[in-house]
Amino acid sequence: MSNDIKRDDSPVILTRRKVLGGIGLALVAAPLGHLLACGPGTDGNTGNGTDTDGGTGTDAGTTDPGFWATGGTAAMTAASAYPNPFASGIGTVCALTCEATLGPCYAETIERKDISENHDGLPVRLAFLVVDESCNPIPGASVDIWHTAPEGLYSGEDASTFCTSDDPSATSARWFRGVQTADANGRVDFDTCFPGWYSSRTIHIHFTIRVNGSEFVTSQLVFDDALNDDIIGTQPLYKDRGPRDTTNSNDTVISAESAAEYSFQTQRMPDGAMLAWKTLVIRSSLSNPTCQIPGGSGGPGGPGGPPPGDGGVRPPPGWDGGTPPPPPGA
Repeated sequence: MSNDIKRDDSPVILTRRKVLGGIGLALVAAPLGHLLACGPGTDGNTGNGTDTDGGTGTDAGTTDPGFWATGGTAAMTAASAYPNPFASGIGTVCALTCEATLGPCYAETIERKDISENHDGLPVRLAFLVVDESCNPIPGASVDIWHTAPEGLYSGEDASTFCTSDDPSATSARWFRGVQTADANGRVDFDTCFPGWYSSRTIHIHFTIRVNGSEFVTSQLVFDDALNDDIIGTQPLYKDRGPRDTTNSNDTVISAESAAEYSFQTQRMPDGAMLAWKTLVIRSSLSNPTCQIPGGSGGPGGPGGPPPGDGGVRPPPGWDGGTPPPPPGA
């Protein structure tokens, strides 16, 4: 199975109206779920990011250089040799990926593999495997992702100002947004940079999976806290902002008890980039029941209750630490 997905070089822009057309408001409060999915090595335990293959054997033939790269995706000089994290299979029992809130930071999506737009940061190859409850791959599934820049801002002039803080560099760009179509094995890859943090949320990545234009799940994934602390404490762009105020243990969307289940597995590559992967399990039919991830602390109903409406929002300029105003569409 190839790590690279060959596509037309011309970006295809999907407007928010096209993408969200037909998606019920209930799904705005939906997304992420039992991403633990199938098989071995899905405990999300990343430690310091250097020995996290979870028994998949992905460290075979690779050497950890002992440092994280910087400079964005241009620093992924060994990308053609990155291992296939799904090579040893995913088992025969696949738990459904549950849903988490969409949040107001969704914006226009561009069909592309490299979503960094030459932004600096720690380079990351994101690998997803899309399967159904019987662990069968879903060729042609569309995986749409979005996350913040290392500085903690979302991009896009069509995103809520609650997400961009009206920063000109953010509103004039569309970095860290993209969509890819799964190959015959159900695999999609993205090249990006490690996300930044913002107040009230742990570091996370949003995603939506669609099949034949219909939304099957919208959710979120996180990273191990030890890995987050290592990167934020030592890496350029990340360390300049100081320590974050929210971790997996007190996130407002994903409960502390569930964070490991919704975490990427990660491994440092020989060029210092990060390989992060996850198996995503969707319903074989939209008529099948869905599920909600356990909500984090601070959300309506407290731990285990429904996730808050912001689902991934950067507080606006001048926020005093109190309850932020509700963003549009929350």
